[in-house]
Amino acid sequence: MESNESGEKRSYWMVFYDDIYLLFFLSAAITFILYTVWGLIELGTVPISPYITAGDGS
Repeated sequence: MESNESGEKRSYWMVFYDDIYLLFFLSAAITFILYTVWGLIELGTVPISPYITAGDGS
C-alpha cells in the first residue's frame, strides 16, 4: 500500500481508481474486445445465401 502526504495508508483500489488514464484505457479496450467478439459471433450465425453458388463460375 502507498502512503500519502498525511501518512495514511491508501489501498490499492484507491490508487487504481485515481489513475484516470488507466481507467480510460481499460474501458476502451474492454469495449473494443466485447464488440469485436459480438460481431464475430453475429457473422458466424448468419446463414449462407441460397443465391450464392460455389464453383460454377457464372
